[in-house]
Amino acid sequence: MLPIDFVNRMKEMLGEEYPAFEKGFEKPKFQALRFNPLKGEKAEFLEKASFSMKPVPWEKNGYYYEAGDTPGKHPFHEAGVYYIQEPSAMAPVPFLEVKPGERVLDLCAAPGGKSTQIAAALAGEGLLVCNEIHPARAKILSENVERMGIRNAIVTNETPEKLSQVFAGYFDKILVDAPCSGEGMFRKNEEAVIQWSLDNVALCGERQDGILDCADRMLRPGGRLVYSTCTFAPTENEGSISRFLHRHPEYRILPVEKPEGFAPGRGEWCDYETPDIGQTMRIWPHMTDGEGHYLAVLEKSGEAEGDVRSLYGLEKGVNPKELTEYKEFAAECLNTSLEGVYIKYGDQLYLGPINMPSLYKLKVLRPGLHLGTMKKNRFEPSHALALALMPQDVKASYELSLEDGSALRFLGGQTFTIEQGKGWHLITASGYSLGWGKAAGGIMKNHYPKGLRKL
Repeated sequence: MLPIDFVNRMKEMLGEEYPAFEKGFEKPKFQALRFNPLKGEKAEFLEKASFSMKPVPWEKNGYYYEAGDTPGKHPFHEAGVYYIQEPSAMAPVPFLEVKPGERVLDLCAAPGGKSTQIAAALAGEGLLVCNEIHPARAKILSENVERMGIRNAIVTNETPEKLSQVFAGYFDKILVDAPCSGEGMFRKNEEAVIQWSLDNVALCGERQDGILDCADRMLRPGGRLVYSTCTFAPTENEGSISRFLHRHPEYRILPVEKPEGFAPGRGEWCDYETPDIGQTMRIWPHMTDGEGHYLAVLEKSGEAEGDVRSLYGLEKGVNPKELTEYKEFAAECLNTSLEGVYIKYGDQLYLGPINMPSLYKLKVLRPGLHLGTMKKNRFEPSHALALALMPQDVKASYELSLEDGSALRFLGGQTFTIEQGKGWHLITASGYSLGWGKAAGGIMKNHYPKGLRKL
């Protein structure tokens, strides 16, 4: 049952089109996944995948899967080979046009679908800051960044206001996937229907204004900002953009080619006259195979001058003398040299991106790639490091089979016997990293994290 105030407003908005919109709620929800190119070649994945897939038109790595498929239960999911993501939610990131080497901020990032999409475009180069204000959701975001094997991402748990004090004019690209009233998820999520109210729509609009103003302070001149929501409410869509442009006339709406089925934003739904609002996009569930979304692509006037630093400059990293145990592990076990800034939090060692900004006074969940734990006279590699590596990156790996169930048994925590070998091994399935095992005395001890094990 749709809220009556929502129905009345949508009838007023859509007029004769409303019956088609309402009928769209009878369509089944569409399910999709997005391949992670950090894990290898897409063509190889498509050959290995055991479920049927049809391309999502607006995301080159996106695929619809059928209702009977269960990719979330497949070992490939735990290996970070793909991210299960609602198809319309894949639309905003391609319009950021992220390039390797750029500095990118995902300001409202949990649970991580769009952050991991941005990371794929960065291809391991540059910097990604993923921020989430709610601690529990920030933890989920951090876990998804880890699962997808991302090396150059920092996960923060801060307010937009605090970040804007540290990163003034710092980022080349910013995504604001704004917290919203969630009307576009009504077909998919009954909880969104229960929590909806006109008062909450107005509150979301006010919150979005503040978030966008913070994003403006962090975007460099000439930078690009993509704004998106999963709601139909004009107050939160065309209204938010028109209010932002009224406050910030140095921005313009970029003309972009709309995917087939995407509708233009509407001028009559703006708070201020906004001539180019038709260049923004609405995704209607009755017109496309996805849920309701809105997105706008904005550009800030001017050109960046020189290399802008964050408030506290660059992260200095630890003294190389403190890395003895890690270096011994790397020499013994790795075929690749990991470049970046080494950082220690207690006995935990991380690798931050090259030219990493100082995180002084910020709440940080993940300051780059978690390498492992520094123990007395030895180094224990982390699960995150395993997921960031490929078989060719290590000196010893061990392939498990999908067909005989051994890969699933490893994910459940079981040990297994081996004929030869000792020390750390990267455990793989179909060439994709699952985690670490350590061989001794003909037994491969399972180092898959206990909290992630699946029976």
